[in-house]
Amino acid sequence: MTTPSAPSGATPKTAFGQTVHHVELAGWLTAATELHAAGHTMFDWLGVEDAGRPGAVGQRHAVFLHVIDPSTRAGVMLRTELGPDEALPSVAHLWQGARWHEREAAEMFGITVDSEPEHLLLPESFQGHPLRKDFVLASRVVRPWPGRLEPGEDNTSAPSRRRTAPPGVPDPSWGPRREEEQQS
Repeated sequence: MTTPSAPSGATPKTAFGQTVHHVELAGWLTAATELHAAGHTMFDWLGVEDAGRPGAVGQRHAVFLHVIDPSTRAGVMLRTELGPDEALPSVAHLWQGARWHEREAAEMFGITVDSEPEHLLLPESFQGHPLRKDFVLASRVVRPWPGRLEPGEDNTSAPSRRRTAPPGVPDPSWGPRREEEQQS
């Protein structure tokens, strides 16, 4: 397996055996086009990481693109960062498989992609972006459970608390009794 050269304007960084080519947002599309022209015609995945802290000003997202050269089986990882008001240039014209990933990233993380995506996974009435760190996952607090309550949850009766033995320990009433237990 050969190590591919870095696209122009990219800074390669290697950690844990994986080289990631960091590019500025302005050079994202240029670097992706160079990779495609250099033979990396197989799209693997595009993903987003919420790189900001919850509640922090200037929320940032890291966007990753992994493509493969089918002739050498060499993969290249490209990375850029987006600010809250920045749009990601679409790479779907280079790799058709990227369109679905871009739509998912826009819907689940709230980033803006050049080609405005339609809804893919969530209904139109859904509020928020569920994969962001600032999204509150408190569904049972906000909306009570619609099914029947467990015993003790409705405050009308106490649940039965029978003392149980650990697994593998038989019930004391089971099996033959000893002479002294039978006489008492």
